[in-house]
Amino acid sequence: MNHLRLAHSPDPDDAFMWWPLVGLDGEGPQVDTGSWSFELVAEDIETLNQRAEASEYDITAISCAQYPRVSDAYAFTACGASLGDGYGPKLVSPKHDDLETLLSQKPVILVPGERTSALAAMRLMCPDDSFTWKAVEFESIAPRLLAGEADAGVLIHEGQLTWQDDGLHLVADLGAWWEQETGLPLPLGGNVILRSIEDRFGAGSLAAISAILRSSVDWALEHREESLGYALHFARGLDIERADRFVELYVNHWTLDFGARGQEAVARFLGEAASRAILPKPGSIDFIAPGVLEEKS
Repeated sequence: MNHLRLAHSPDPDDAFMWWPLVGLDGEGPQVDTGSWSFELVAEDIETLNQRAEASEYDITAISCAQYPRVSDAYAFTACGASLGDGYGPKLVSPKHDDLETLLSQKPVILVPGERTSALAAMRLMCPDDSFTWKAVEFESIAPRLLAGEADAGVLIHEGQLTWQDDGLHLVADLGAWWEQETGLPLPLGGNVILRSIEDRFGAGSLAAISAILRSSVDWALEHREESLGYALHFARGLDIERADRFVELYVNHWTLDFGARGQEAVARFLGEAASRAILPKPGSIDFIAPGVLEEKS
C-alpha cells in the first residue's frame, strides 16, 4: 500500500470533501482508494503555502496565488479547488463602507497572509501606493479591527459569513469585483499534487490519484448530511446552517472540476498578477485530470 499525505486547511469545506478518503472511527475509507492509503493533515492556509515551497506534502491545499512559486514541484489536480463565483473574500472596515473614501486615507489593511489569493486580489483591485497591508493570522483580523489596530481587513473562510455579527461594514467583495472586471470566477484555493509522484509510483499515478480525489468529493456531495456532520468539527463556531452555506459556496461544480472556464480564470488571475509584478510569472499551469483507478493490491 502506497502512503500519501494530504494537507488541507482546517475549514468546513476542505474537511467536507476529503474525509471519505480515510473514513471515521477506524471504519476505513468510504471510497475505493486503489493501491494508496491517505493521511489527512490540517493546517492554516498560509502555513500550507509555506510548506509547499519545501514540497513537504504529497498533496496539499494552497492559495492559487502561491502556485507560481511552487509550480516546478506541483501541478493542480482538476478537482478540489475553491473558486468564488461572483463572491469571495470581503474587505471590511469598522468605520467605512466606501472604497474610494477608505483609500483616500492611505489605510492600513490587515490581510490573511503574504501568499494568499486574498492579498493578490486586493492588490489587483487597489494600487499598492493606495494602502499599506499587514499580514496576520486570519482568525485575528476581525478582533484586531474592533480593537482599532487597523483601518480595514480582508476576511476569508467563515469571516465571509460572520462579519456583520461583529458590526463591521462591507467595503468591497473581491470576488464580485473580479467577476465585474473579467466575467470569471475568482480562483482562491487550489489542490496540488507533487509531480514526482509519477517517478515514485509509476506512469499514470497522478491521473489515478486525481480520480480517487474526485471520487471523494463526489461521495461527500452525495452524502451531504453525513459529510456536513464531520465538517462541523472544523466550523469554528458556525452553526449548521452557516456551515452548510459555507460548504455550498466552496464545494460545488467548480470543486469537482475546474473545467475550461475555471482554468481560464486561473490563467487570467495569475497572468494579470504577474504583469503587475504582484506575483512571479506562473510558467506552465498544469491540471491533472482523473484517469483510470487502479485495483487494490
